[in-house]
Parts: sequence; C-alpha cells; structure tokens
Amino acid sequence: MSFDLVVFDPSGAPADRASFIKWWQKVSEWGEEGHDYNNPELTTLPLRAWFMDMIAEFPPMNGSYAKDELPEDEATVTDYTIAKALIYAGFAWSKGEQAGDAVVRIAERHRLGVFNVSSPDGQVYIPGANGELQLAHSD
Repeated sequence: MSFDLVVFDPSGAPADRASFIKWWQKVSEWGEEGHDYNNPELTTLPLRAWFMDMIAEFPPMNGSYAKDELPEDEATVTDYTIAKALIYAGFAWSKGEQAGDAVVRIAERHRLGVFNVSSPDGQVYIPGANGELQLAHSD
C-alpha cells in the first residue's frame, strides 16, 4: 500500500471540481505521446524544480536520477510518474506524514497545487495569495 499525492501546475489544471477530476482521469491514463514518465525535462519548470527539491529527501525509484544503491532509509524511495502538467508520487505508507509535509512545503515554495489521491475526499489544494496552500475543493 502506498501514500499517493499529485503535485500539479495550477496554470495547466481546471479550477472547478468536476473538470479537475475529468482532467486527472485523462492524464492518469498515462497516454501522452512520446513521453517518458521518468523524465523531469518534459514537465513545467516549477514542477521540475519541485521534483529536484523532493528527490533530495525522497529519492526516485526509477529514471535517470535513481541511484544504484538504496538509501539508508529504504522506505524513502519514491515512485514518481512525471507528466507534462503534474507529478504523481507514490510514497511508502510508513512515510506518509513525513512525505506529506515535504510535498506541501516544497509545493508552496514553487507555487504548485497538491491533490491528495489517497484521501477518500480527494482534497485539492492550490496556492493562496500568500503562497500557502489552501483547500480549493474536495468530495
């Protein structure tokens, strides 16, 4: 079981709940043509910056930034799926709280939104005027 969060570029995501969920369902089919879902070069600059900051704390399982040797705390290894306007991150359930804190802190730094895929309410947060994430919508 994993703790899953999506970080997205608010400029490329619909603002209302119904449209956002439809957008998420389409993107999560992982059918972007000619796209390597391990390559941060194919996403937006803010998402790329978020990814580079995140992998310092939660190293990637796959892709060119993955290490041959596991870190001392193997549970920090994370499965990232990188799309053009979002990054899906699957964390070890045991690291959920730590990962959630890091995702939010770094998303706020780069003015990105967060979708809590693991929550039954599917909360979506977007940056407020002060840069802090605020609830945009949920079920």
